[in-house]
Amino acid sequence: MATGRVNPHFKLEDQGIEGLGNVYYNYLEPSLIEAALKRGEGTLGQGGTFLVTTGKYTGRSPKDKHVVKTPSVADKIWWENNAAMSPEGFEALHADMLEHMKGKDYFVQDLIGGADPAYSINVRVVSELAWHNLFIRHLLRRPDREALNDYVADFTIINCPSFKADPEKHDCRSDTVIALNFDKKLILIGGTEYAGENKKSVFTLLNYMLPEKGVMPMHCSANHAKGNPVDTAIFFGLSGTGKTTLSADPSRVLIGDDEHGWSDRGTFNFEGGCYAKTINLSAEAEPEIYATCSMFGTVIENMVYDEETLELDFEDSSLTQNMRCAYPLEYISNASPSALGGHPKNIILLTCDAYGVLPPIARLTPAQAMYHFLSGFTSKTPGTERGVLEPLPTFSTCFGAPFMPRRPEEYGKLLQDKIAKHGATCWLVNTGWTGGAFGTGSRMPIRATRALLTAALDGSLNEAEFRKDANFGFEVPVSVPGVADVLLDPRRTWEDEAAYDAQAAKLVGMFSENFEQYLPYIDEDVKAAAIG
Repeated sequence: MATGRVNPHFKLEDQGIEGLGNVYYNYLEPSLIEAALKRGEGTLGQGGTFLVTTGKYTGRSPKDKHVVKTPSVADKIWWENNAAMSPEGFEALHADMLEHMKGKDYFVQDLIGGADPAYSINVRVVSELAWHNLFIRHLLRRPDREALNDYVADFTIINCPSFKADPEKHDCRSDTVIALNFDKKLILIGGTEYAGENKKSVFTLLNYMLPEKGVMPMHCSANHAKGNPVDTAIFFGLSGTGKTTLSADPSRVLIGDDEHGWSDRGTFNFEGGCYAKTINLSAEAEPEIYATCSMFGTVIENMVYDEETLELDFEDSSLTQNMRCAYPLEYISNASPSALGGHPKNIILLTCDAYGVLPPIARLTPAQAMYHFLSGFTSKTPGTERGVLEPLPTFSTCFGAPFMPRRPEEYGKLLQDKIAKHGATCWLVNTGWTGGAFGTGSRMPIRATRALLTAALDGSLNEAEFRKDANFGFEVPVSVPGVADVLLDPRRTWEDEAAYDAQAAKLVGMFSENFEQYLPYIDEDVKAAAIG
């Protein structure tokens, strides 16, 4: 039996998905929560939130993500970074998953990826779990109810956590699988309940499709000055670097917290919601995000809570440090209703430096910005991916290598051209460690980071005195109101300055070694910005 609002000419049967039990099309939040509760998928929390755990998968499984190697994409995909799956393996996977689904109930959401209609795509999400449907309804953009009567998907995601893949039969790595087939416009996800795989699959789709339209897809948050969308800022960074926290500045308008495009028309959010980390979240430091954790329909993922009072414990990371909340964008009071902005005036590259070497902020030349964008240095934080138990220094090109199906230089060139065409001031901001490496030093004070970013965005930081960093060659402010001078010079924050020098030399060497892979593909000015 099928219920809900759907295009009568575009039901699952029209896509070859047959023999299911009940199918629930485009249910709204109250109905999805009611269904999830009846099915025992989670617990109703304070304020009508929905509390869930995702079992052993509390983060993404990037090594289990595959792209089907068909002739149309074989020469376009960055295969060193994307595991290939044969068309035959995918066909077997698809057939076995459809067979597994028969007789079971499924939930369907017909949604949109991209706030700019000139570049958006329609994405149908077919979920075994009702709360996954609630999650993706928050995270993607919701069409008007009337538009559902004529809705046809460009791509379809089938997410079936109870299905276990067969590596030998399905040409994958394990019984967990995320398989993207660009020719069939189909994504299959099995063997994991972690909801983030849904949204990152859509991001990967757009990362493949948009460059051919001259649009730069970006793993970044974005905001703009109140009353002035032209004054837009974008914040590149991997999970755990502060994209969500720093972009949710109450003095500015939030465009979005994670995924955006930059076209000739300006900046636009891919999503309709936010997926924020909640570890150590507080009402004092991040009141807007904290407040969403008691709002109706917010999905609270992998958080410990009091079984009697349902009070959340923001400090207990026994399930994972990757605890998160997912909520619609409008739950943030200063969110842009259009999710559109102008061409970026400031570009911030966020990094979480576990070595304690980088300063809290540095001004970059366009060539240096390209160097650090391609390098994508940060530290993976615990829980973001399976097996990461402590901060792990890593280089993730374009600050989003797991989601980049094309070679990084293609994205780098797009960004370089747009900076040149529209002009932007570029900054490197370290939200990682100061006073020593991880285990010895401490995290960069968020108040200092906010003060530095405020000065960068309002233009006052450009008037400060700068010094040239001895290790990286970029410019570092000497003094900024509201920030201790010693914090601006990482070497001075270490008790043993010789130990800092040794750590800095080690990091410089890591940068140089990593960047060698890009030298054949980049312009001379970016090569000149390389350190070593």
